[in-house]
Amino acid sequence: MAFDFIASALEKRRSEGLLRSRKTVDSASGPMIEIGGQHYINFSSNDYLAMRRSSVVMQAWVDGISEYGGGSGASPLVTGYTNAHQALEEYLATELKRDKVLLFNSGFAANQAVCQALFSQKHGEHQDLIIADKLMHASFVEGAKGSLAKLSRFKHNDLQHLQILLNSTDKHQAQNILVATEGVFSMDGDQAPLSEMVTMSQRSGAWLMVDDAHGFGMLGEHGLGVVETHQLSQQQLPILMATFGKAIGTAGAFVAGSHDFIDYLINFAKHYVYSTAMPAAQAYATLMSLQAKQSNERRTILAERIELFKSLADKAGLPLMPSNSAIQPLLIGDAQKAISASEKLKTLGLWVTAIRYPTVPKHTDRLRITLTAAHDPRDIESLIDALQIVLLDNKKAVR
Repeated sequence: MAFDFIASALEKRRSEGLLRSRKTVDSASGPMIEIGGQHYINFSSNDYLAMRRSSVVMQAWVDGISEYGGGSGASPLVTGYTNAHQALEEYLATELKRDKVLLFNSGFAANQAVCQALFSQKHGEHQDLIIADKLMHASFVEGAKGSLAKLSRFKHNDLQHLQILLNSTDKHQAQNILVATEGVFSMDGDQAPLSEMVTMSQRSGAWLMVDDAHGFGMLGEHGLGVVETHQLSQQQLPILMATFGKAIGTAGAFVAGSHDFIDYLINFAKHYVYSTAMPAAQAYATLMSLQAKQSNERRTILAERIELFKSLADKAGLPLMPSNSAIQPLLIGDAQKAISASEKLKTLGLWVTAIRYPTVPKHTDRLRITLTAAHDPRDIESLIDALQIVLLDNKKAVR
């Protein structure tokens, strides 16, 4: 029977307790969400600055739709590229001190586009090389696997292993080498040692790429992410990718780099050439969010919430993974126990998602707690109290 693997694959996931499903959010306001008629404090949102429902973003959507309509109507190379798209790209290029910026509908599309456009053909008899952090996002990994380059992966944030792989490239005589990492890792919440990676990449003649989806908007005095916190020039960081669906509160993504690099993507990145452009209203709302003074104040609030959570968690003896970002993973180490803890938290009015294999490596199943500027100190205190109760129940269950 054709495609009979579908049922068996689903059954295998189900039997292992790894089957994914969706939950419909009926409403969301501030840090609260309503699901199935129940209300929860949401600790699973990537809306770090709570800009998604801010007056700035919501009014910008209204104004943008009034001016540009609901969609873009065409691909950007036909008639889908408007002055709203241009204004957003130019603003980002100026603020990030890059030659040019190119907008994409998602970070997934942007990462795939970079990999497959840069490594879609062989250059002579030698194979190009991509060296990526082991915890690089699936969108990049799948893009790299679908390219003609050889993909090597170094142990997470392990500079020594990265150097070994860079040193071994002489044997392969790769003509083009791309080193890829993330600004803030989406599941662990830690950051890449970028200063050292810049030096290593330049010494090896490689380009460095950073996926800053979870750092952009959140890190830096002006929210410009790792480019700002590490003062990275275009020469030091030839490829920057970041998204708008987290701290910025809208949707979509961008890639920033040199004139030639961006022009190359415009001509050879199929994810860009053959996709309908993001709605102009979305580009307009994104620009308004980036320019909003509210975001500066909310970054300060978010930093205070992170400090409070880590301090209270430390006093409570909670097994947090090392992170100074809004992503605060609590290691459980077992898929079923992680799910059980998540379900128990729901009964206490808290929504904290359990993250399991294959999203994270086996035996690193965890509760992925995300903090936002919308959380009140009392919300965080309630979370700490609930985590202590739930983890104590887990220990009793083991006995």
